[in-house]
Amino acid sequence: MDAPLTVHVVTIFPEMFASVLSASLLGRAIEKGTLAVELTDPRDFTTDRHRSVDDAPYGGGAGMVMRPEPLCAALEHVVATRGPARKIALCPTGAPLTQEIVKRLAREPRLVLVCGRYEGFDERVREFVDEELSLGDFVLTGGELAAMVVIDAIARRLPGVLGNAASPTDESHEAGLLEYPQYTRPPEFRGRVVPEPLLSGNHERIRRWRRLQSLLRTRERRPDLFARVPLTDEDRALLGGEQP
Repeated sequence: MDAPLTVHVVTIFPEMFASVLSASLLGRAIEKGTLAVELTDPRDFTTDRHRSVDDAPYGGGAGMVMRPEPLCAALEHVVATRGPARKIALCPTGAPLTQEIVKRLAREPRLVLVCGRYEGFDERVREFVDEELSLGDFVLTGGELAAMVVIDAIARRLPGVLGNAASPTDESHEAGLLEYPQYTRPPEFRGRVVPEPLLSGNHERIRRWRRLQSLLRTRERRPDLFARVPLTDEDRALLGGEQP
């Protein structure tokens, strides 16, 4: 079996991860040895009796800032004891997480995710990481939830984690488009019926219907994504007729 992807999380709240890492696909991936997650608490690298990881900001202002010494010591400990890794800070100022980034990170053998807290990191911490990532244009109370999201998104890309190896290929953002609508039983629910093409048994018709719906949904809901998609001749024909 291939070596597992190992994700190290540097966090002052390691207890937050227990239920997430033991349930559903993540739990099975860890149990199978496809994914390994290790947690490191920066408080273990402090030198004062209060195990302080934060302090007031120079220049004044509200809140506290995470100190560089314990965070960088934790990072260096992980690399020294576990081997080289791509180091990622999770913070609101990072680049937005995308599916392309997820696919790239899933090819790494080892990652370190550094979870911010309070008013963020001391700026010098950024010099010890390789990149910064954010979930979007909003602020969380800390990077722990972001780390869980990154781990979940990456785990789905690992061999054998999903029951069907083809599952990721049709999902939203995988090829630049949002996923087409999905239906299951019953064929009629409170007056709403499953679209006829899906019941036709004609695989080519189903494929064309799904492609059209994916195009229409992306154009309506995410015009920014739609503008970047290179349309094929078939795409233009589908959009022109809108009846596959």
